[in-house]
This record gives sequence, structure tokens and C-alpha cells, in this order.
Amino acid sequence: MFEQVQDFLDETEALAALVRPLDADALALETRFKGWTVADIVGHLHFWNRAAILAATEPAGFRALFARAMQAIQGGQSLRGFEAQTLNQTPGGLTGPALVAAWIADARVLADHMGRADPKDRVPWAGPDMSVRSCITARQMETWAHGQAVFDRLGRPRVETDRIKNIVHLGVNTFAWSFQVRKASPPGPMPFLALTAPSGAVWTWGEESAESRIDGPAVAFAQVVAQTRHVADTDLKLTGPVAEAWMANAQCFAGTAFAAE
Repeated sequence: MFEQVQDFLDETEALAALVRPLDADALALETRFKGWTVADIVGHLHFWNRAAILAATEPAGFRALFARAMQAIQGGQSLRGFEAQTLNQTPGGLTGPALVAAWIADARVLADHMGRADPKDRVPWAGPDMSVRSCITARQMETWAHGQAVFDRLGRPRVETDRIKNIVHLGVNTFAWSFQVRKASPPGPMPFLALTAPSGAVWTWGEESAESRIDGPAVAFAQVVAQTRHVADTDLKLTGPVAEAWMANAQCFAGTAFAAE
């Protein structure tokens, strides 16, 4: 099992520890993320973890599932509606604590499949094919990002660890994508990053520069690229117009252009 698989499992367990004790009423609480309930978020994570299992084990099955999802959306159904409908078509349906248990169990199945694969193997996904390593990193990012809405709704602090580095690296790798998804080109080279990890270590990316750089907590950078916090609500220090433009448009996930509130 390579490092990113264990990090995904640890991220899942951290969120599971928060939601496992919740009853059906607590799972029905609305969060600030699009009005989704806690159960909606768990269902979304579960659906795409199962999709990743298909991608790793039955690529044709994943492509068929994704095609059905796109057809449903083009027909006017919401993605969350399609996800819930598909999950509820399983024997007995999946709601409440049973949904939480199924999510945790299938996350472990996904980790087992990914952990036995070559990290460089390719798997299909919503956009271009990606490596196994990138796929499980994306699942960690989704778990961490959507989990933030649950921590916020329940008023519970999150204990961050250095596994956040995977999400920061994903943010770095999607520098150009953050502009391309808005049909624009990056206004210059990627700024230099000097970010402080939860452990206190300093992580750097890019070419050293005093004129174009981003300094501050690694967690804050991850929050901005995953759009769980607006850059104005963080302690990041932005130097130069490219850094400002990037953090205003940062998006480390596929799909259409979104903007943090």
C-alpha cells in the first residue's frame, strides 16, 4: 500500500469518527454547502468511491455509469439526485446510519484495490484518464473538502495532519487548469510557494521569487484550492498579480468553473 492510499484511509476514518455516532436526525442537518445535508455529503462521497472502484476493476462499467450520469443531468436531473437515486436502487436502499456504514466499508474496499495496483497504472475518470496515485489522491481531497462542511455544521474543530500535502500538491498541479476551466490562460508562471505544514515543516514549490509568491499555512492553501474557504478568509500572503489571480480562481477538481464564496 503506497502512501496516498493510507492517507485516503486516514482521511476517511477522521470524518467517519465524526459522523458514525450521528442518528438519522443529525444526518439530515443541512450544511452551508449548497444546502446539502450531512447524509447528502456522505452519499456523494460513497457514490464516487464506488465509481472509483469500478474505474479500477471494471473500466467499461465506470464509463457506462458516467454516461448514465451525464444523460440524467442533460435531462434535467441534478447530479446529487442521480447519486441518491442510484444508491437507493441497491438492495434495501441506503439511508441514515446504514449509508454511513456502507461508505466506510466501500472506502476500505477502494483502498484495497488501489493499494494492490501499480500507482502509475491508468484508470478512467470524469475527465482524462488519470494515474491510480492521482485517483486516490483526488478521493482524499474530496473526502477532506466535503468533510469540512460537516465539521463546520457540527461546530467541531478538525485536527489537521501533514497528509494535507497531497491536496496541496494537487492544487499545484492544477495551476493551469484553474484558468483553463474559465477559458483563460495563466497570466504568468506559477508563483513560488512557501507553506507551513501542520507539523511546522516548510514546504516549497516552484522557483524562488520575491515578486511572485504565496506564503502561509499549507492548510489555508488547500482550503482555497479545494474551495472550502475564500482566500480573503485565510492567512495566506499573496505577492504579485499572478498569485492574486490564481487564488481568486483556484480549482483543484474537474467539472465546470466554480468559485468559493
